[in-house]
Amino acid sequence: MTRGHDVVVWNRTEAKVQPLVAAGAGAAASPADAARRAEVVLVMVSDPAALDAVVDGPDGLARGLGAAGAAGAVVQLSTVTVESVHALRARLPEHTLLLDAPVLGSLAEADGGTLTILCGGTDAAVERCAPVLSELGSVVGLGALGFGTAAKLLANNALFGALGVLGESIAIGRRLGLPLEAIFTALSHTPLAAQAQRRRPALEAGAYPPRFALELARKDADLIAAAAAATGPPLKVSSAMRAWFTEAEAAGHAADDYTAVLAHILAARA
Repeated sequence: MTRGHDVVVWNRTEAKVQPLVAAGAGAAASPADAARRAEVVLVMVSDPAALDAVVDGPDGLARGLGAAGAAGAVVQLSTVTVESVHALRARLPEHTLLLDAPVLGSLAEADGGTLTILCGGTDAAVERCAPVLSELGSVVGLGALGFGTAAKLLANNALFGALGVLGESIAIGRRLGLPLEAIFTALSHTPLAAQAQRRRPALEAGAYPPRFALELARKDADLIAAAAAATGPPLKVSSAMRAWFTEAEAAGHAADDYTAVLAHILAARA
């Protein structure tokens, strides 16, 4: 809105749209209503089931896109499965352009327009949606539909693995008697330097306000595991990190930032 776009919003939790409506956005009555009132529809939900819920049914996105004058393009920003993206394509009207575009970054990057947007889809879809997406961050074209989601899963896999190794490295350093300052000094000379610097303040403060909730990180780890089960590579590091997330969630960190997994790793006993 601050960049001159007319915005219509809808959320499954109505209270979440109120600040946007107060700032000048229009309020849609349903996903179908939003599709009928927009030129480009942006969809960001928590998981594949939530995507199905907003697309299907009499008030779903697919129904609205079938109306005369409805949006000609949909941008799927959620972290879901590659199969979910192709299933979405099959449920949308043939004339509707679909861009598979999950993002790297969180709240600060979204506010600052510095997200990295991993796009899969036709050149026509990228061209149609780029003026809107460029307001959110950098558009990275990766090729065919589904490639954006595949890239997001592998990027999260790399990030989660680094976080797990960081936690275990701090844990072994602590058990060997190193003070925290010495641990972070050593880590500053490793490939984990940037992650260590970024996570240190939260770990030292013992506070994990959510930028990316741990329960969502665990969900993404589940998606990575499912993709590996379907395609064959043995992801041993990923399996270990998924276990850490699952344990941390059960220990009460579900709504904390996923950095809280470090606290759980440090507290764990063999």
